[in-house]
Amino acid sequence: MNQTAINAGSERRLRKYTSLGQTIRNSLTMAYRGLLKIKRTPEQLFDVTLQPIIFTLMFTYIFGGAISGDVQSYLPVIIPGILVQTVITTSIVTGVQLREDMDKGVFDRFKSLPIARIAPLAGALLADTVRYTIATVLTFSMGYLMGYRPEAGIGFVALSAVIVIFCSWAISWIFAFFGVIARSASSVQGISMLALFPLTFLSNAFVPVETMPKWLEWLANINPVSHLISAVRELTNSGTASQHLAISLIGAAVIVLVFAPLTVKAYMRRT
Repeated sequence: MNQTAINAGSERRLRKYTSLGQTIRNSLTMAYRGLLKIKRTPEQLFDVTLQPIIFTLMFTYIFGGAISGDVQSYLPVIIPGILVQTVITTSIVTGVQLREDMDKGVFDRFKSLPIARIAPLAGALLADTVRYTIATVLTFSMGYLMGYRPEAGIGFVALSAVIVIFCSWAISWIFAFFGVIARSASSVQGISMLALFPLTFLSNAFVPVETMPKWLEWLANINPVSHLISAVRELTNSGTASQHLAISLIGAAVIVLVFAPLTVKAYMRRT
């Protein structure tokens, strides 16, 4: 057996038995790499900076008078809806960028490094939580500038923000799975939007579900996005929690339990 084969075998054994601590350190390093990419190409943040502003202004002034009588009365309804819609939509980028990096051979170069194999995937998912945080802060800030004053106070606003970010991170595992198995970044975006568009718009984000046809009302009521929006409204507007919060958290946990192993398995097979 030549020296090259011996070295390759030693490297595989080293990476197979990477400690948990090293895996965490490697993942944080890869997350930092993701943040550096955003710093060098700030246009990647257009979706999380411009979309909350545009959507909040547009939907509030279009629907506010028709649904709630005036804009101020509509803000407690629309801000949680825009928040959930914007942050969840942002999670699509995870799968798209993952597929782009794999197509460019970035992950192949990572294979030659003495790091945990899962670190590039975990780092990408972790870095995208920064994007969710930016979208969350901007949405609440826009609402505040327009006159939105959550009655529950800043503590419940922060709690609802953490819940939305966690649920969006959980959903990003679905799009990461698409990113690993799809053939191109454009197909990831197309598949993701096809799945996400009905979920975000066929919900209680913009209008009361009671105004919908019965069959559509039923779909909106069982929509997991509607449960998350209702949970955020309850937390921010009244400081209460109900089954909507429990359903949202349990649903997010189930998504991670199902799609995290699938994504990791597909990723390991592809890399």
